[in-house]
Parts: sequence; structure tokens; C-alpha cells
Amino acid sequence: MPVKSFPLYNLYTRVSTNPDRYRRFTCGESLLTIYSCGLKNKYEDLWSHHNYIVYVVEGRKIWHTSHGSYDLRRGSCVFIRKGAGIVEQFFDSDFCLLLFFLPDEFICDVLKRKSTPILRVDRKHDQVFAIENNTPVQAFFQSMLTYFDSSIDPDQALIELKFRELILTIADNPANRGALSYFCSLLHEPHSVSLQRVMEDNFCFNLKLEEFAKLSSRSLSVFKRDFIRLYDVSPGKWLLEKRLNHALHLLRNPGKSVSEAAFESGFESASHFSRTFRQRFGISPASMRQRAAVLN
Repeated sequence: MPVKSFPLYNLYTRVSTNPDRYRRFTCGESLLTIYSCGLKNKYEDLWSHHNYIVYVVEGRKIWHTSHGSYDLRRGSCVFIRKGAGIVEQFFDSDFCLLLFFLPDEFICDVLKRKSTPILRVDRKHDQVFAIENNTPVQAFFQSMLTYFDSSIDPDQALIELKFRELILTIADNPANRGALSYFCSLLHEPHSVSLQRVMEDNFCFNLKLEEFAKLSSRSLSVFKRDFIRLYDVSPGKWLLEKRLNHALHLLRNPGKSVSEAAFESGFESASHFSRTFRQRFGISPASMRQRAAVLN
């Protein structure tokens, strides 16, 4: 994963609060937008408290997450679970995509009203998984592009129907095993497991406790209470220990510098990282790296 540049920004908030920059249609907390990107930085750190579907109209970007890297090009269609990541930008061509933000609650509501149950898939799902770009999916996105070409905004009731159509189209295709697995988890998974997934997937990003709470669909007070009940330790202590152990693992890889290990483990300050690392392991990160280089 590339070294992060802080701070992270909330993609949903950026899009929803900048109507002059992004052409968009809304349906409650769900939001559809056409997003032409002119970022200045090679890497952008972002997170979203809602899931989102990306359909690439033109260009290329790479989404880097704790699960791996995903190269998205023209015609790519992916479901990205709520959480944090790093987006790598390429400047040799313009980039344009369609974004559909899909809260867990909206997905569950659509699936519960489905006339036939979705295929039960029990598998570990990544943070990003491909949606098969078959004929119904292509037709759906082409129909959405016509709304953006029009000067008249469609009725919000129609937009809600289009959001529901998208979820049902994905859910009816057995090839979309990643999405089906996540949909099943939303319908059947204990709340404690979803909290654990949020923490395991995002601990290496410098999110605030309030943001972890939002990702887990909890208030801050409920998040802290549920976290202590699950882990028997405060979120702050757990995060520090988790990040330090992750940094230790990275430093044992001779290809990682101290600064890379710090930022890739969720530490905003290299000096703070060095101080806490020495306190925890009794050795400086630089010395640990040198020791690992000798052993390797």
C-alpha cells in the first residue's frame, strides 16, 4: 500500500456538500452522482460511512485497501464496502465515473421486500468486489447517463426506483458472489461481527473514534460500550496495540522504511510513532529495521 497523505476526507460528504462541482441526484441518504475528477495529488486518502458502487465511464484509478489493490478502468463496475482506502490517480487521461452511495439500511430494505430470497453465500468478502458487467448492468448505467444528459432532474421517486433496480439486478446474478456474501451478512450477521469487521478492516487508517463509530452505524457512546464488551479494552488502547504490532510486522520486511511503517499503520506523526514504538517494544523502529535487515 502506498504511503498515505493525511488527513482522510469523507467521499460521501465531499460529494453531497458540493452540488456545484458534482452533478448529482439524491434519494434520502443514498446519492447518485457523476463524478469527473481533477485531483492534484497522486494519492488521495478517503473514507465513506456508506457503501458505494463505482462504474468507470472513462479513465483509470487504483483503489488501495487493507485487503489489496484494485485497478479500475473503463467499464469496471465494483461494489466498495464502507471504510477507508487510498485512491491512486493517473494523469494521462481524464477520469469520469458514476457513484451510487448505498447505506446498509437501504440495501436491507430492498432485499427484505424481494419476492424471492437471495442466494445464500457464506464466504469472506473483500472491501472491493467486482460486479459482473453483463447486459442488464450495462443497460442500467446507460439509462442513468441519459438523466445526466438532460437539463431536467428526474423525480426523486424515480431515483429511488433506480437505486432499488440496481440492488436487485446485482442480487439476482449468482456470479456476483462478493456482493451476495455481503448482502447475506447484512441480513443475518450479528451486530458484534460487523463491528469487528469495521475495526479489522480499517485500524491502519488514521480515523477518529467518531468515524469508527459512524462506520459501525453507532453513536460514539454506543460504539465505546459495544467495543469494550467485545474486546474487553478501550478502543484507543486496542487501536494503539494493533497499529504497533502491524508496524512491527512491516519493519521486519527489509523493504519498508520507518516512515512507511508508521503511516501504513495509521500513525499521523513519525515522532509519535517512534516514541510509542520504543515504549512498547524497548527498541527504536530504526534499530528494529536494522536488526531485521541483518537477519534477512
